[in-house]
Amino acid sequence: MAALPAAVPSPLSSPASAAAAGSIYRHAGFTQFLVARLLAVMATQIQAVVVAWQVYDLTREPIALAYVGLAQFLPMLALLLPAGDLIDRYSRKPILTLAWGLSAACAVALWWLAGHGSAGVAGIYAVLVVFGCARAFSAPALQSLLPQIVPREQLAQALAANSMLLRVASIGGPFVGGLLYAAGGGTLTYGVCAVSLTLATGLLTQVPVARAVVLAATGTIWQRFGAGIHFIRSRPIILGTISLDLFAVLLGGVVALLPVYAHEVLKVGPAGLGALRSAMAAGEVITGFYLAARPFDRHVGRRMFWAVAVFGLANLVFSLSHWFWLSIAALAVAGAADMVSMYIRGALVQFSTPDDMRGRVNAVNMLFIGSSNELGEFRAGTAAHWLGAVPAALTGALCTLGVVGLWSWQFASIRKVDRFEEASPR
Repeated sequence: MAALPAAVPSPLSSPASAAAAGSIYRHAGFTQFLVARLLAVMATQIQAVVVAWQVYDLTREPIALAYVGLAQFLPMLALLLPAGDLIDRYSRKPILTLAWGLSAACAVALWWLAGHGSAGVAGIYAVLVVFGCARAFSAPALQSLLPQIVPREQLAQALAANSMLLRVASIGGPFVGGLLYAAGGGTLTYGVCAVSLTLATGLLTQVPVARAVVLAATGTIWQRFGAGIHFIRSRPIILGTISLDLFAVLLGGVVALLPVYAHEVLKVGPAGLGALRSAMAAGEVITGFYLAARPFDRHVGRRMFWAVAVFGLANLVFSLSHWFWLSIAALAVAGAADMVSMYIRGALVQFSTPDDMRGRVNAVNMLFIGSSNELGEFRAGTAAHWLGAVPAALTGALCTLGVVGLWSWQFASIRKVDRFEEASPR
């Protein structure tokens, strides 16, 4: 197994050392990186909501929306692991630059197809396949590049800022996309996406990379891929962390059931549905801002399990609630707990992974995250169809709590991690 880069300091970091290093926003290149990521994520979120709306508006067939997701998910599924291998073998910044440049070209193609009406639907699917290929490279490259930009003692703070920004973009992107589409249709919206991705690509070229380790090409791609899988399996902190996220969200997520709760359980209508969706997002964003300003670095293993447990308990309260404001509060707490869990999980994975393995590990991590979201919505909808919305949500929350108990016993080494640096490979 390759050793850590020599540029990484060996002494354990502490909040005091992080404070002494100054604000992460003063570090050269980090602000440009953050703004570039904001522009890219916002463009992706805007494009996602507008493509779905436009395709459904042109076809009036719900199955067309399934094809929109499938056209993007399948190439990502096929290419994520080979992409992780390439990201470890070559410089990550040019790979991310090319991926964002290809995404900008896809936005331009969608802009051109926007004026072709229903005749352009097949072309839209083809463009989304290419866009999915670009995302297969951009997502793990983005996660793997950050530790090469910021000092290790400031990595936890940088990850907290990134998590907060991702949530802000995920909330604001669909809203902005709706306004743009209402104002100028697909032509205006895709134009804004293309410009945003182009600006993000330009900003990324200005970000200095302070530490970079490139893996020598040894063996075949399957051997290198097998080495990455073996590394994940041999590191209980990584395996336990990413699998906890997979099963907790897969079994316990309630977002897919919110329309049913708004209509049949709480009887609050579309406006209430918007408030329910915003409640979880508000909890995430507020907690993200707090963590970005005051990241913690003590008892991180226990805090992660407690955060996932609180997420399950909050969803349990929501599943049983018939009071609108209690449901709002429960979702806000669930969002806050999820943000804490996401912050710790992301930091543990980054600290546990040597630089020459980040591409492959982050590729598997992104695959787990994508699977938990996609399959979680499928699980929730299927369970609600067979059992009803309330039993489905209740069962999911109880399953989440069961997963927390089982994982805290099976991966006891994670509970014992006090500081993030203790997860670093020696």
